[in-house]
Amino acid sequence: MELVTVWFIVIAILWTGYLVLEGFDFGVGMLMPIVGRNNRERRVALNTIGPVWDGNEVWLLTAGGATFAAFPEWYATMFSGFYIPLLIILVALIVRAVAIEYRAKINDPKWRTNWDRAIIITAWVPSILWGVAFANLVRGVPLDADHQFIGNLMTLLSPFALLGGAVTLLLFLTHGSVFLALKTDGVVRERAESLAKRFAPITLAVTAVWAIWAQLAYSEVTWTWIPLACAAVSLVLVWWFTVKGRSGRAFAANAVAIAAAVVLIFGSMFPDVMPASNDPANSLTVYNASSTDYTLTVMSWVAVFLVPVILLYQSWTYWVFRKRISVHDIPEHNELTFSKD
Repeated sequence: MELVTVWFIVIAILWTGYLVLEGFDFGVGMLMPIVGRNNRERRVALNTIGPVWDGNEVWLLTAGGATFAAFPEWYATMFSGFYIPLLIILVALIVRAVAIEYRAKINDPKWRTNWDRAIIITAWVPSILWGVAFANLVRGVPLDADHQFIGNLMTLLSPFALLGGAVTLLLFLTHGSVFLALKTDGVVRERAESLAKRFAPITLAVTAVWAIWAQLAYSEVTWTWIPLACAAVSLVLVWWFTVKGRSGRAFAANAVAIAAAVVLIFGSMFPDVMPASNDPANSLTVYNASSTDYTLTVMSWVAVFLVPVILLYQSWTYWVFRKRISVHDIPEHNELTFSKD
């Protein structure tokens, strides 16, 4: 297998890791005001991701860095063409990090309410925009002969792309709800399980519509029907396992659904990395967008030695913080009523 193909697969794996792990972070953030009716309950939700959310973002940095090193032309065109959506995502991630760290610094209801709103908003925005971005990679964008983006913001907001945003939004809401059901106990867990049962069928329906649209309109290969079917079966299992109270299996099934969606997206693109919707000859491919073989070889050796270390460390982190959390673990003196004013 050629190194350019290997690194295309590696980047797909890195995005899978990011979307699976950061997906439940976003889901928890969006669901905070629903599963948490007071400060202690919201603290329970937030504490489930407290030890891991910043580590999960490392996958995004790694995916971006790998794209820059392995496919610099792809990186340049994508980040310049998608500048505004990616800038909004970046700002949201920065504000979210500040909000998570600062919300407990002052024991004041208004202070915490404002930071909670920031966490909620900065979870909703990237959840939608990531789907819009990936949908545009599947659909293709207008490129000139120099592989430069020649569209505008409205070009990126097509019905297909907006439906893609709805897909990632619903996948992350489902992911967050089953994660909360897995990691919490008591009333927060009950609310999370109830939400998961409601989200799973809706997520299945919307994802199926988008995926079939992508297959029929923008994919030239037939094997990508396999990850589509896998995603559909997985989302059915999410609902089934949630009904049966098997939160761990429901979480694993939703992770498989997200992974299958990434396989569908990258499989539909290959060998393109940025299809040109106006003229296929202008498309960026793994061949005309890649670095030299020497660069890819050095990157491969670095990845062989470093990636296992990172995976072991992150696995150890999840193992250490594997226990469930309930309101009984939150001190009563921090109890504050959620203000909607």
